Amino acid sequence: MIGHRRYLSLGAVRRDWLDTRQHFRFGECGRADHAPLGALYVWNDDEFAPHSGFELHAHRDVEIVTWVRSGAITYEDDAGNRARLVADTVQAMSAGAAVHHAERNEENVPARLFQIWLHPRTPGGTPRSATRICSRGCREGRFVTLASGDPDDVCAGALPINADVRVRIATLREGSMVHHVLPASGAAYLVADHGRLDVGQIRLAPRDGVVVSDEPHIAMVALDDTDVVIVELLR
Repeated sequence: MIGHRRYLSLGAVRRDWLDTRQHFRFGECGRADHAPLGALYVWNDDEFAPHSGFELHAHRDVEIVTWVRSGAITYEDDAGNRARLVADTVQAMSAGAAVHHAERNEENVPARLFQIWLHPRTPGGTPRSATRICSRGCREGRFVTLASGDPDDVCAGALPINADVRVRIATLREGSMVHHVLPASGAAYLVADHGRLDVGQIRLAPRDGVVVSDEPHIAMVALDDTDVVIVELLR
């Protein structure tokens, strides 16, 4: 089964400095029928205005994967870590027992990102974070694993996360076709970032999402150049 979640149908949060669309309902925000998918319970499409962002705030028992699509985000936490996450950068953070962190756009242009929250496999532990760059060249025409709870993926270069999921990205050119095999769970969520994409019989506009369940594989056809980000459930 493949269910379409149109960008314009998503829950929205707007502040003077923040424009967010929510692929999943979280708390009182978002659509009631946009339920979590296994360990995946937040996927926000965020835009931060220049010189704005979240100041230090607390998290615990959550895995957060951030993919920067344009602009840059400056990250810092109470462990003394600080990093500037430019476009095409992924960060995987384990909040562990507790972490305080800040995410700010210190640039002169807006920053666009996907932020994905996952329930951890086990609670508690020591907070940690790591980043890597995944350029368009390395992901063109194929899926690259950005972060994963599978040790084999981590050995191959993915960032480690304490969750039974795999986060992947591909850059597909107009007219390209991909036959993508899913893990045994047959469950995933994917978003077409900036171009149209056919997933099976469903046509996605830019920034639309689809929830996939009980499917061994999916067929994708890019109608425009686009990035495709997918979270696959490993169990």
